[in-house]
Amino acid sequence: MRLARLSRFMARFDTYRHRHSTRRCLMALDDRLLKDIGLSRADALREGSKPFWKG
Repeated sequence: MRLARLSRFMARFDTYRHRHSTRRCLMALDDRLLKDIGLSRADALREGSKPFWKG
C-alpha cells in the first residue's frame, strides 16, 4: 500500500515538475518562435502564468 501511494505521489510530482519546466520554456520563447508554433505572446503568457498544479 505504501509503495503504491509513493508511486502515485512521484508520478504526480513528475507531472508538476514537467508542467513548470515547459511553461518556463514557453515564456522564454521570442515572438518569432511563438509564431512558428502558432501561439501569440498573449497565449504564452496565459499558459505560462498558470500554477503548476493546473493542467
